[in-house]
Amino acid sequence: MSAVRIGVISDTHGLLRTEATAILRNCQTIIHAGDIDQPQVLQALEQIAPTTAVRGNMDVGSWANKLKITERLQIGNWSLVVVHNINDFNPTKDRADVVIFGHSHRFLNEERNGVLFLNPGSAGPRRFSLPITMAVLTLGEQVTVEKVTLKSKA
Repeated sequence: MSAVRIGVISDTHGLLRTEATAILRNCQTIIHAGDIDQPQVLQALEQIAPTTAVRGNMDVGSWANKLKITERLQIGNWSLVVVHNINDFNPTKDRADVVIFGHSHRFLNEERNGVLFLNPGSAGPRRFSLPITMAVLTLGEQVTVEKVTLKSKA
């Protein structure tokens, strides 16, 4: 299986940074783990690459009604589950190799019982003193995660 580069982004809260856009252009697909806030962000992502997004607690209005709370993907040999709030993940029902989530605005790349849990952090407006981050997930024979710290203002 050839490797697939996936741009993983979350908690943009209506802001799609130019630096994030440049990174996403080098990915074959994009996953947004919720709190998009504005449909224009989702439309811009879909212009870059095929995009899977889930509904976050801040995603309201008719545009957000099409978004699911949980998305399940199969990419090559890898199964993925995407949720905004990790509390919506049911490990018994939603078996996966990779679980992607957002909500906390804190980057996390951790293996638990053979499952990779990935939170790309927040790529939107700065919150408190937390860094502005996203991730590039590469799925091939193995899984690799690159943490990307964004520096640009927009």
